[in-house]
Amino acid sequence: GRKVLIVYAHQEPKSLNGSLKRVAEEELSKQGCSVTVSDLYAMQFEPRATRNDIVDCLHNSDEFNYGVETWEAYKRGGLSNDLIEEQKKVQEADLLIFQFPLYWFSMPAIMKGWMDRVLVQGFAHEFPNCYDSGLLKNKLALFSFTTGGSKEMYEKGSINGDIRYLLWPMQHGIMHFCGVKVLAPHICFAPEYVPEEKRKEMLIAWAQRLKTLWKEEPINCSPEWYFK
Repeated sequence: GRKVLIVYAHQEPKSLNGSLKRVAEEELSKQGCSVTVSDLYAMQFEPRATRNDIVDCLHNSDEFNYGVETWEAYKRGGLSNDLIEEQKKVQEADLLIFQFPLYWFSMPAIMKGWMDRVLVQGFAHEFPNCYDSGLLKNKLALFSFTTGGSKEMYEKGSINGDIRYLLWPMQHGIMHFCGVKVLAPHICFAPEYVPEEKRKEMLIAWAQRLKTLWKEEPINCSPEWYFK
Protein backbone atom coordinates (compact mmCIF):
# COMPACT_ATOMS: atom_id res chain seq x y z
CA GLY A 1 0.00 0.00 0.00
CA ARG A 2 0.98 3.62 -0.45
CA LYS A 3 2.33 5.67 2.44
CA VAL A 4 1.05 9.13 3.31
CA LEU A 5 2.48 11.69 5.73
CA ILE A 6 0.12 14.44 6.90
CA VAL A 7 1.99 17.40 8.37
CA TYR A 8 -0.70 19.17 10.38
CA ALA A 9 -0.55 22.61 12.00
CA HIS A 10 -3.60 23.63 14.02
CA GLN A 11 -4.04 24.02 17.76
CA GLU A 12 -7.66 22.77 17.94
CA PRO A 13 -8.74 19.23 16.96
CA LYS A 14 -12.37 20.41 16.60
CA SER A 15 -11.41 23.05 14.00
CA LEU A 16 -12.17 22.61 10.31
CA ASN A 17 -8.47 21.94 9.79
CA GLY A 18 -8.70 19.21 12.42
CA SER A 19 -11.72 17.74 10.62
CA LEU A 20 -9.98 17.92 7.21
CA LYS A 21 -7.00 16.08 8.68
CA ARG A 22 -9.30 13.42 10.17
CA VAL A 23 -11.19 12.97 6.88
CA ALA A 24 -7.87 12.45 5.05
CA GLU A 25 -6.72 9.90 7.64
CA GLU A 26 -9.99 7.96 7.41
CA GLU A 27 -10.43 8.08 3.64
CA LEU A 28 -6.83 7.19 2.78
CA SER A 29 -6.75 4.42 5.39
CA LYS A 30 -9.92 2.98 3.80
CA GLN A 31 -8.01 2.83 0.51
CA GLY A 32 -5.35 0.69 2.17
CA CYS A 33 -2.82 3.49 2.57
CA SER A 34 -0.58 3.66 5.60
CA VAL A 35 -1.13 7.15 7.09
CA THR A 36 1.23 8.89 9.51
CA VAL A 37 0.44 12.28 11.07
CA SER A 38 2.94 14.82 12.37
CA ASP A 39 0.69 16.95 14.57
CA LEU A 40 3.14 19.81 15.06
CA TYR A 41 1.40 21.63 17.92
CA ALA A 42 0.66 18.41 19.83
CA MET A 43 4.30 17.35 19.35
CA GLN A 44 5.43 20.81 20.51
CA PHE A 45 7.64 20.78 17.44
CA GLU A 46 10.56 23.20 17.72
CA PRO A 47 10.34 25.62 14.75
CA ARG A 48 13.63 27.41 15.37
CA ALA A 49 16.69 26.37 13.38
CA THR A 50 19.48 26.44 15.98
CA ARG A 51 22.79 24.91 17.03
CA ASN A 52 20.75 22.33 18.98
CA ASP A 53 19.89 20.59 15.70
CA ILE A 54 23.45 19.26 15.56
CA VAL A 55 24.11 16.79 18.38
CA ASP A 56 27.83 16.21 17.91
CA CYS A 57 30.75 18.55 17.26
CA LEU A 58 30.49 21.31 14.68
CA HIS A 59 32.15 21.23 11.28
CA ASN A 60 33.36 24.80 11.90
CA SER A 61 33.20 25.88 15.53
CA ASP A 62 34.57 29.36 14.78
CA GLU A 63 31.58 30.58 12.78
CA PHE A 64 28.18 28.91 12.87
CA ASN A 65 26.51 28.41 9.46
CA TYR A 66 23.22 26.52 9.86
CA GLY A 67 23.01 25.33 6.24
CA VAL A 68 26.57 24.00 6.18
CA GLU A 69 26.39 22.48 9.67
CA THR A 70 23.12 20.59 9.08
CA TRP A 71 24.41 19.38 5.70
CA GLU A 72 27.57 18.01 7.29
CA ALA A 73 25.63 16.61 10.27
CA TYR A 74 23.16 14.86 7.94
CA LYS A 75 26.03 13.15 6.10
CA ARG A 76 27.57 11.82 9.31
CA GLY A 77 24.29 11.06 11.15
CA GLY A 78 24.72 13.92 13.60
CA LEU A 79 21.31 15.60 13.43
CA SER A 80 18.98 15.74 16.46
CA ASN A 81 16.53 12.87 16.93
CA ASP A 82 13.40 14.90 16.15
CA LEU A 83 14.81 15.78 12.72
CA ILE A 84 15.91 12.22 11.97
CA GLU A 85 12.40 11.05 12.93
CA GLU A 86 10.68 13.53 10.58
CA GLN A 87 13.11 12.82 7.73
CA LYS A 88 12.38 9.12 8.08
CA LYS A 89 8.63 9.83 7.74
CA VAL A 90 9.27 11.95 4.63
CA GLN A 91 11.59 9.34 3.14
CA GLU A 92 8.97 6.61 3.50
CA ALA A 93 6.03 8.68 2.20
CA ASP A 94 4.69 8.57 -1.34
CA LEU A 95 2.48 11.59 -0.63
CA LEU A 96 2.93 14.56 1.72
CA ILE A 97 -0.24 16.45 2.71
CA PHE A 98 0.23 19.79 4.45
CA GLN A 99 -2.89 20.78 6.39
CA PHE A 100 -3.01 24.27 7.90
CA PRO A 101 -4.77 27.65 8.17
CA LEU A 102 -3.29 30.42 6.02
CA TYR A 103 -1.49 32.94 8.29
CA TRP A 104 -0.39 36.24 6.78
CA PHE A 105 -0.37 34.85 3.21
CA SER A 106 1.73 31.88 4.28
CA MET A 107 1.87 28.76 6.43
CA PRO A 108 1.99 29.02 10.25
CA ALA A 109 5.47 29.56 11.72
CA ILE A 110 5.53 26.06 13.25
CA MET A 111 5.07 24.51 9.79
CA LYS A 112 7.63 26.83 8.18
CA GLY A 113 9.99 25.76 10.96
CA TRP A 114 9.35 22.13 9.99
CA MET A 115 10.35 22.99 6.40
CA ASP A 116 13.44 24.91 7.56
CA ARG A 117 14.70 22.16 9.85
CA VAL A 118 13.63 18.91 8.16
CA LEU A 119 14.39 19.61 4.48
CA VAL A 120 18.13 20.03 4.90
CA GLN A 121 20.74 19.95 2.18
CA GLY A 122 21.88 16.40 1.49
CA PHE A 123 18.47 15.04 2.44
CA ALA A 124 16.01 17.03 0.30
CA HIS A 125 18.24 18.86 -2.17
CA GLU A 126 21.89 19.19 -3.08
CA PHE A 127 22.89 21.58 -5.83
CA PRO A 128 22.72 20.97 -8.77
CA ASN A 129 20.16 18.33 -7.72
CA CYS A 130 17.16 20.57 -7.23
CA TYR A 131 13.80 21.21 -8.93
CA ASP A 132 13.17 18.33 -11.35
CA SER A 133 16.27 16.50 -10.10
CA GLY A 134 15.70 17.29 -6.41
CA LEU A 135 16.42 14.45 -4.00
CA LEU A 136 12.72 13.87 -3.17
CA LYS A 137 11.73 13.53 -6.82
CA ASN A 138 9.56 10.41 -6.53
CA LYS A 139 7.11 12.00 -4.12
CA LEU A 140 3.86 13.96 -4.37
CA ALA A 141 2.74 16.88 -2.21
CA LEU A 142 -0.62 18.55 -1.66
CA PHE A 143 -1.26 21.78 0.25
CA SER A 144 -4.70 21.72 1.91
CA PHE A 145 -5.55 24.89 3.79
CA THR A 146 -8.22 27.28 5.01
CA THR A 147 -8.35 31.04 4.47
CA GLY A 148 -9.82 33.96 6.37
CA GLY A 149 -10.91 35.74 3.18
CA SER A 150 -13.50 34.68 0.63
CA LYS A 151 -12.71 33.17 -2.77
CA GLU A 152 -13.43 36.51 -4.46
CA MET A 153 -10.74 38.19 -2.33
CA TYR A 154 -8.10 35.82 -3.73
CA GLU A 155 -8.83 36.19 -7.42
CA LYS A 156 -6.64 37.90 -9.99
CA GLY A 157 -7.26 41.64 -9.85
CA SER A 158 -8.74 41.45 -6.32
CA ILE A 159 -7.38 43.07 -3.16
CA ASN A 160 -5.32 40.00 -2.14
CA GLY A 161 -4.23 39.01 -5.64
CA ASP A 162 -4.47 35.53 -7.13
CA ILE A 163 -4.21 32.75 -4.51
CA ARG A 164 -1.64 31.13 -6.79
CA TYR A 165 0.81 33.95 -6.04
CA LEU A 166 0.85 32.86 -2.40
CA LEU A 167 1.45 29.25 -3.39
CA TRP A 168 4.61 30.11 -5.36
CA PRO A 169 7.02 30.13 -2.34
CA MET A 170 5.39 27.09 -0.73
CA GLN A 171 4.76 24.81 -3.69
CA HIS A 172 7.52 25.94 -6.04
CA GLY A 173 10.18 27.40 -3.74
CA ILE A 174 10.09 24.51 -1.26
CA MET A 175 8.41 21.39 -2.66
CA HIS A 176 9.35 21.65 -6.34
CA PHE A 177 12.86 22.80 -5.37
CA CYS A 178 13.24 19.47 -3.52
CA GLY A 179 12.00 17.57 -6.59
CA VAL A 180 8.52 16.85 -5.22
CA LYS A 181 5.67 16.83 -7.75
CA VAL A 182 2.79 19.02 -6.61
CA LEU A 183 -0.92 18.24 -6.87
CA ALA A 184 -3.43 21.10 -7.18
CA PRO A 185 -4.03 22.71 -3.77
CA HIS A 186 -7.21 22.06 -1.81
CA ILE A 187 -8.54 25.35 -0.48
CA CYS A 188 -11.46 25.93 1.90
CA PHE A 189 -12.27 29.63 1.67
CA ALA A 190 -13.45 31.57 4.73
CA PRO A 191 -14.89 28.64 6.75
CA GLU A 192 -15.47 30.89 9.77
CA TYR A 193 -17.90 33.05 7.81
CA VAL A 194 -20.13 30.38 6.29
CA PRO A 195 -23.03 28.34 7.76
CA GLU A 196 -22.37 24.94 9.38
CA GLU A 197 -23.99 23.27 6.37
CA LYS A 198 -21.39 24.81 4.07
CA ARG A 199 -18.55 23.57 6.30
CA LYS A 200 -20.00 20.06 6.09
CA GLU A 201 -20.02 20.38 2.29
CA MET A 202 -16.33 21.35 2.44
CA LEU A 203 -15.54 18.10 4.28
CA ILE A 204 -17.60 16.03 1.83
CA ALA A 205 -15.83 17.66 -1.14
CA TRP A 206 -12.44 16.82 0.39
CA ALA A 207 -13.46 13.19 1.01
CA GLN A 208 -14.69 12.95 -2.59
CA ARG A 209 -11.44 14.32 -3.98
CA LEU A 210 -9.39 11.90 -1.90
CA LYS A 211 -11.24 8.94 -3.45
CA THR A 212 -9.61 9.62 -6.84
CA LEU A 213 -6.49 11.46 -5.66
CA TRP A 214 -4.04 8.89 -7.00
CA LYS A 215 -5.39 9.37 -10.53
CA GLU A 216 -4.64 13.11 -10.53
CA GLU A 217 -1.84 14.60 -12.60
CA PRO A 218 0.53 17.03 -10.85
CA ILE A 219 0.32 20.71 -11.80
CA ASN A 220 2.72 22.07 -14.39
CA CYS A 221 5.58 23.15 -12.11
CA SER A 222 6.51 26.30 -13.98
CA PRO A 223 6.15 30.03 -13.34
CA GLU A 224 3.31 30.10 -15.90
CA TRP A 225 1.02 28.08 -13.60
CA TYR A 226 1.39 30.72 -10.90
CA PHE A 227 1.62 33.95 -12.84
CA LYS A 228 -0.16 33.46 -16.15
